[in-house]
Amino acid sequence: MVLSTQAKVVEILSPQELRRTANRLASQIVEKTPIISRLALIGIYTRGVPLAHMLAHQIEVLEGVSPEVGALDITFYRDDLDRIGLRTPVKTYIPFDLTGKTVVLVDDVIYKGRTIRAALNAVNEYGRPESIRLAVLVDRGHREVPIHPDFVGKQLPTAKDEIVKVFLQEIDGRDGVELIGD
Repeated sequence: MVLSTQAKVVEILSPQELRRTANRLASQIVEKTPIISRLALIGIYTRGVPLAHMLAHQIEVLEGVSPEVGALDITFYRDDLDRIGLRTPVKTYIPFDLTGKTVVLVDDVIYKGRTIRAALNAVNEYGRPESIRLAVLVDRGHREVPIHPDFVGKQLPTAKDEIVKVFLQEIDGRDGVELIGD
């Protein structure tokens, strides 16, 4: 979607609301994870990575246990490279075996579900987790594949031509979520 100068921008989450939402997500993950010491958070590039670190920090505050955190680049697992073009892949960083762990994939926005499908394929190269769950900051609907997040910060029904933009301090210099449309 090409943004016109007339594009309407609506703040969905302020910086404070984003932090509260992340804290709630961390609490939900703790509640649904039987053995926190076997928890691994895997952030999907780009904004899923700092979100995974944010969640790990909050889980450590809540439980006194710091979950392992990794970063996953799904570039070569995508089924739409012909449409989006090959991008320079970011290096995946998962310095631990996922076998027997409860893995929580972390992403900023879930839309069609194709990114998560690719992430599920990629995770298999790093071991055989006991279970894989999905945490997203924003679920905007419109799935094309049967994937549903286990932990959702904000349900946000959108039109297909709208854009949900997540801003994180570590990448963008500010925190927040905006909805951009006409």
